[in-house]
Amino acid sequence: MSAGNARVVILTSFLPNYRLLADWAERHDHKIVLVVTPPAGSGRYGGGELASGLGKGVSFLVTSKLRTVAAPLIAALTPDLVISAAFARLIPQEILDIPTYGALNLHPSVLPVGRGPNPMRLVYEGAKTIGATLHRTEAAFDTGAILSQRERPLPKDLSGPALLAGWLDMFTDVIDEGTEKALRGEPGVPQESRDASYAPAFSAAEQVIDFTEPAAVICRKVAALNVLAIRATIRLPNMEGFIRHAEPIMAGGEAPATVLAVHDDGWTVQAGDLAVRLFTEERPPSG
Repeated sequence: MSAGNARVVILTSFLPNYRLLADWAERHDHKIVLVVTPPAGSGRYGGGELASGLGKGVSFLVTSKLRTVAAPLIAALTPDLVISAAFARLIPQEILDIPTYGALNLHPSVLPVGRGPNPMRLVYEGAKTIGATLHRTEAAFDTGAILSQRERPLPKDLSGPALLAGWLDMFTDVIDEGTEKALRGEPGVPQESRDASYAPAFSAAEQVIDFTEPAAVICRKVAALNVLAIRATIRLPNMEGFIRHAEPIMAGGEAPATVLAVHDDGWTVQAGDLAVRLFTEERPPSG
């Protein structure tokens, strides 16, 4: 296919990912013919609320019925590519079989590591890098052949927003490279299943910070929990709230979980080694 003029259907529930794909389409003279998103309140990324941010002239479909509603409409639009990103639903074969050059998915890890709904878990559990992959979509989540990948060290100033910015930056590269390969008809590189790992959603207990752990571990976990919404939680006697950001400081000597200072915007709490300065969030987490 020529460098431009591809007809593209986007499946997403996360506005920043749509904007990345819209920018990609504009740069390469492709046309987004439809955006499919799930109903409001049905997904961790905000669902149908995305529609209000799409802008004028963008055709969109809000539905959870992919086989019976989305597939016939997508087929009628004869797309060259279907691209999903932050779309936490299995895409049925009825849709995968439609696009001329295949269905692709954008995933925030170096697959096959970190398959599943929560690649932030990799950082939570100690990964030193973040990654991005554009791969062909198959019947099972995150298993298709790889078209493009990137990997980089964790941000120096580690926080949820910094992690998200790093991912979005890499997404731009893998979208440009991987879609070009797809439109040339390249099949991609099959994933090595033996190297695969799964990253499930955080449990409620995992969102509560354990102050017996080292300060660096606490700061890393707070950042990983807060990529998409403020979810990191402090729960101590007579003290409970949401942690927006955490920084290690040279203080302490008290027992872990001892509150060393109270600030207008948070607390300083003793961790397993150093202390951590916690910046709190008054509102409950969204999503």
